Amino acid sequence: MIDTHCHLDLYPRPIEIARQANEAGVLTICVTNLPSAFIQAQSRLRPLRNIRVALGLHPLLAEQHVHERHTFQELVNDTSYIGEVGLDFSREGYATKDTQVQSLQFILGTLQGKDRFISVHSRRAERATLEILKQMGRAPVVFHWYSGPLNVLDAALEDGHYFSINPGMLRSKNGRRIIARLPAHRILTETDGPFVTISNEVAIPKDVRYVEAYLSEVWGKDIEEVSQQIKNNLMNLLRPLQLKKS
Repeated sequence: MIDTHCHLDLYPRPIEIARQANEAGVLTICVTNLPSAFIQAQSRLRPLRNIRVALGLHPLLAEQHVHERHTFQELVNDTSYIGEVGLDFSREGYATKDTQVQSLQFILGTLQGKDRFISVHSRRAERATLEILKQMGRAPVVFHWYSGPLNVLDAALEDGHYFSINPGMLRSKNGRRIIARLPAHRILTETDGPFVTISNEVAIPKDVRYVEAYLSEVWGKDIEEVSQQIKNNLMNLLRPLQLKKS
């Protein structure tokens, strides 16, 4: 199984959850919210074979970005994975939208000429995110928990981007509608734990199995076929990037 977007460092017992995922064979990308968080997570999780630690600048922490950008620049060669980055123009993030745009442009500029896996947040800013990616010549990236308009989704697919879906999306009409729009070869799985719950329990990496079960039903395929499709999708995304484990 594959969890392409999980905040392992934000669980109450992060090492325990990471070890469980590692032992269960769940390839888990631990996204971080700031470079300072990346440093701590990498030192603790890097020894685990199935865990990848991603370098992030979360849009909802934009007020801290000015002090963290230099560190991001210094660390960008220490990992092949970037996330969580992007834009958030919801009520929660709207006041810092200009800083967010500057940060995303900074991130993509820093990554110019560098092959990286990138997990992107785009809540209420889907079109702006896609436009900046296009302007900066960055594709493909992974749109994490996409919830925006279908026409923007279609444009992102045309540009070669991928989409990671989680158990929370299965519970909403809009989430299911988005999943139905996605071609099988552009779908990845995620949990976004610990921010997603399942039956009042915090989701953990192996809970991507619920997404696999849902896709099995709607695609009319065995779980094993779905799991292989997701693995193939990730390999198709990573192979051209020639990413290393770090």
